[in-house]
Amino acid sequence: MYTVITFIAFTAFVAFYSWFKLRKQKLSSKDGYFLGGRSLTGVVIAGSMLLTNISTEHLIGMNGSSYKNGFIIIAWEVTSALALVAAAIYFVPRYLKMGLTTIPQYLEKRFDSTTRTLVALFLMISFVVTLLPIVLYTGAINIESIFNVSEVFQVSKEEGLWITVVLIGALGSVYAIFGGLKAVAISDTINGYGLLLGGLLIPLLALISIGDGNPLEGLSKVYLKNPEKFNVIGEKDSVLPFGVLFTGLIINQLYFWCMNQTIIQRAFGAKNLVEAQKGLLFTGVLKVLIPLVIILPGVIGFYYFGDALYDNQDMIYPELIKKVLPVGLVGVFAAIILGAVLSTFNSVLNSAATIFSIDIYKRHLGKNSSDKVLVKVGKLTSTILAVFAILVAPMVANAPDGLYQLLQQLNGIFFIPIASIMLAGFFLKNISAAGAKASLFVGLLFYILTTFVFKVDIHFVHLWGIEFLLNIGVMFCVSHFYPQGKEYIQEDFHIVEMNAWKYTKPMAISLCAITVLIYVFLGKNY
Repeated sequence: MYTVITFIAFTAFVAFYSWFKLRKQKLSSKDGYFLGGRSLTGVVIAGSMLLTNISTEHLIGMNGSSYKNGFIIIAWEVTSALALVAAAIYFVPRYLKMGLTTIPQYLEKRFDSTTRTLVALFLMISFVVTLLPIVLYTGAINIESIFNVSEVFQVSKEEGLWITVVLIGALGSVYAIFGGLKAVAISDTINGYGLLLGGLLIPLLALISIGDGNPLEGLSKVYLKNPEKFNVIGEKDSVLPFGVLFTGLIINQLYFWCMNQTIIQRAFGAKNLVEAQKGLLFTGVLKVLIPLVIILPGVIGFYYFGDALYDNQDMIYPELIKKVLPVGLVGVFAAIILGAVLSTFNSVLNSAATIFSIDIYKRHLGKNSSDKVLVKVGKLTSTILAVFAILVAPMVANAPDGLYQLLQQLNGIFFIPIASIMLAGFFLKNISAAGAKASLFVGLLFYILTTFVFKVDIHFVHLWGIEFLLNIGVMFCVSHFYPQGKEYIQEDFHIVEMNAWKYTKPMAISLCAITVLIYVFLGKNY
């Protein structure tokens, strides 16, 4: 009962605080609803980016994967810092100069309107088919496990998960539909730093228990029992071989942190370039720390449970929470976990609504629509997508390599083709709109065939790298025969102040150095 009370109290506090901060905000304008009025600060951007990125597909999926595979999967996290450096120094200054609301807007400026529409449709499909259902389902696993929803309602485990999915989906929709980006960002800030602190508390309490009061002694015991779990290099046939860092992984990271609407929309909403760069680089710091929350607990779980949960790896984190957290804190942490679910869920809804309203509806269905109409269309879009995600969520159960690995495999369908044309747009002047469109479909077909149809014996992240090179080759060939008619010149619309943050370069160098050192120290026993 105490767990339920603390859960409700913390959730209510976040909701009240978000309402209090928003009560005087004008949410009827396009920038007000979709970009938080271009008023976001670095701290809010970092907290919101972290929580939009880290949800239960990480807490459940990555801890489940580290329980089985060890620290080898750290590459998903620490290499993000390198991409965030690129975003802060190169990409976001250009986005802010262009005054973008969505990534597809850039593609129209650089290529043509058809490319913009195609990418907008790709993004909408990727949100609905991959991210939203997995986020909802992993959240339901955690909440159902902590509160035993199936027992409370006296139903089966599957029915309990359905009930939890519906409740989480409905609650997350409220933030995204009625509050826009500002509501999402404010609630994310509280839950984001709560997740970091609460998430660090799980392994700390476990290590204190294992080490009889000394967490360092506990860590030593966990390491000595299974030192191979701490190796970040691994073997060629491991779940994430070291070689992928130099093929498809860096392309994926550049896309996710520099071009992904759900993430970069926070930087679009920055009050100026200084706050955008602060937010991006501070997010890089948090991403270096986050393995302590989403990887270390899984390895500790192996110390506690051995291979008893190998066939059900996505249950390791909920079991660890119940084992190490005092009863009074379980409710608070469950509320923070719920916040992590809601954050990613409502962030994706907000981004999908933004893309549909700005890139599809206004351009093809209601060209003279006012901001008020666009906001209404955005709310309706969020509602429809939320209902669809709730219906699809339970279908992602029992992924053979864990839910996080499934999410990454599905993301590759859309992320790499879009990353290819974005990077070509920025760095290759001679690539034409025809080349970009051709590579979108060639890349899409190549990845689906090699990953889901023919089952080629190559790691899917290496396939991302191969696909990227294929896409670039297709763009060059098609652009040779169908060249771009005019040269793209980037304009500066002077929407926000563009002075750079004075600590950008020192922070960037530090993050790159820390990333390299992690591989030096944790890869030495290879």
